[in-house]
Amino acid sequence: MSEGRVEALYGKLKEMAVNFRIRPGERINEVALARELDASRTPLREALNRLVAERLIEFQPGKGFFCRPLDPKRIYELYELRGIAEEAAVRLACRRGTDEDFAALKESLYANGLTYVGKTVREVTTFDEAFHVGIAKLSGNEELVRQLMQINERIRFIRWVDMAVRVRETKGEHKQIMAALEARDADKAASIMRTHIAKRMDQVVAAVKEGYSSIYMPGEQRLFDQPIPAEA
Repeated sequence: MSEGRVEALYGKLKEMAVNFRIRPGERINEVALARELDASRTPLREALNRLVAERLIEFQPGKGFFCRPLDPKRIYELYELRGIAEEAAVRLACRRGTDEDFAALKESLYANGLTYVGKTVREVTTFDEAFHVGIAKLSGNEELVRQLMQINERIRFIRWVDMAVRVRETKGEHKQIMAALEARDADKAASIMRTHIAKRMDQVVAAVKEGYSSIYMPGEQRLFDQPIPAEA
C-alpha cells in the first residue's frame, strides 16, 4: 500500500469532513466513498482511522464511520479550550518573542489578514487562523501550536459562519492584539484575546443553526466563496 496514496486520500477526506460535505451525523458509506474517490478499501479505511484519531469523524463499533455531529455543546467546549490555549500562547509570546519576531508577524500574517474587502469568507478565515497560529508559534511551544491547529480544524465551519457577520469587528481586535504584543503587555494581550475568542452558548447555538442552513440548503455554502463587500 502506497503511503502517498493514503496521504492523498486523507487530505481529500479531511477537507470533506471539515467542510461538512459529509453531513453531520451521517453514516459514511465506505463502498460508495471508495468508488467516488477511486480508492481501494484498505487505504481508505486507514485514512478514515486517522480522521477518527483527530476527532473529525467518529467510529461506532458494529455500525461504521460517521461524520461528527454539529453539536452546540461540543463546539462551545472547543471554543473554551481555544480560549485557554490562545491566552497561554499570547502570554508566552510576550515573554519569549523577539522584536524581530513581532516585526515579522506584523509585516506578514497580521498585514495579510487585515484587509478583507474582495476576499471570500474562506480566505479571510484562513488569514485569521494563520495570524493566531503565528502568535502561538512565538510561544515556543510546539505542542500548543499543534493543539490549536487541531481545534481550528474542528471549529472551522462555524468560524466561517461567524466570520461572515463579524469580519470588521474581528480585524479591529487583531489591531489591539498586535499593539499589546509589541508593547509586551501580556495581561492586556490576554484580556483582548479572551474577549476576541469568547462565545456564549446562545451565540454558538445561533451559529450552529445557521451552519445547518448552509449545509442543507442547496447552494448556501457558496456564500462562503463570495467576495466580501466594502460595507460588510
